[in-house]
Amino acid sequence: MKTTIKIQLSTMMFLEFFIWGGWFVTLGTFLAKNLNATGAESAMAFSTQSWGAIIAPFIIGLIADRYFNAERILGVLHLIGAFLMYQMYGATDFAAFYPYVLGYMIAYMPTLALVNSISFKQMKDPAKEFSLVRVFGTIGWIVAGLLISWLAWDAQANANAGMLKNTFLMVAIASAVLGLFSFTLPATPPQAKDGEKQSIASILGFDALKLLGDRNFLMFFIASVLICIPLAFYYQNANPFLSEIGVANPTGKMTIGQASEVLFMLLLPLFFKKFGFKKTILAGMLAWTLRYILFAYGNAGEGAFMLIVGIALHGICYDFFFVSGQIYTDTKAGEKYKSAAQGLITLATYGVGMLMGFWVAGQISDAYLLADGSHDWTNIWLLPAAFALVVMGLFALFFKNEKIEYKS
Repeated sequence: MKTTIKIQLSTMMFLEFFIWGGWFVTLGTFLAKNLNATGAESAMAFSTQSWGAIIAPFIIGLIADRYFNAERILGVLHLIGAFLMYQMYGATDFAAFYPYVLGYMIAYMPTLALVNSISFKQMKDPAKEFSLVRVFGTIGWIVAGLLISWLAWDAQANANAGMLKNTFLMVAIASAVLGLFSFTLPATPPQAKDGEKQSIASILGFDALKLLGDRNFLMFFIASVLICIPLAFYYQNANPFLSEIGVANPTGKMTIGQASEVLFMLLLPLFFKKFGFKKTILAGMLAWTLRYILFAYGNAGEGAFMLIVGIALHGICYDFFFVSGQIYTDTKAGEKYKSAAQGLITLATYGVGMLMGFWVAGQISDAYLLADGSHDWTNIWLLPAAFALVVMGLFALFFKNEKIEYKS
């Protein structure tokens, strides 16, 4: 791969995840402080990610893979996203805000697959080259969080004053830049062959449903859906929690999670090879439980180290469960159903699982809202900790050990 193309792809990845990290992390705090949203309304806003994940396969499978170059669709979607993000910047109440955030996530979620398709098309050896490009996405997310905290938009006084809405303006500009930049990316023609028919079932990954006949894969599938319920608590509540209890620079501190993601991604092959798939998955589930217990009893004073450790566990939480799960799915599916199986797991987790999780998190946040407007965070965090522990126990009990080859 030429150096110029590598720079183009790395810039694309940086902007793609700068955009996501630049507003989604602080969304819960913005909704509560600036739009006076309830927990249920916040859940509706966060659930747009799930609706976007459910609708995304149609956009990719029915449009991008058949009729238009991927880089052109990427550009159009981000230009649409820039407009919608600017409208979110100007919204003054939740009723006006919600249609724009729903439209935005329907436009944004397909771009996650498009940037991968564009990258893979230019690589001779994706196994070696992709990680060196994809890491710039993580860097983009980190830079967005650090920038928000450096500008102090997430400081409690500034957040109360409405300055968090500036994140939407920042992201609108970044989306417009990436939208225009996308048209300069290397051409990535449609993948589907002329005359090739593609059913809705294959687009959504339903061709891989036969894999559920395997007991181990069925248990993994169920666990993947269920573990996304406590996962949703982190996305929806972590930033409002840190802000509410008075942690300084909460968004910047949350980027520790992305840094740990890079570290544990490097350690994953060693752990996977030594302990096997089952123990790796269980370690990921246990990390969710430990994280929420640390959040339940940590505070902005002497217990601040507990919060930092809880955030730093993100690498284990995400890599050891989700990345290991992708490897396991790839191995179980075989050549014929690889794409369908990955699509099915994505639909089940980011679609169905997190859709349920955001709803549950919203209901529990409202249930533990105190008279002074603060929350009983101890109980809010202990509930998903207990749920993750139950999922872990069921998986340990019913999933039988099997040898999985990991090819790094």
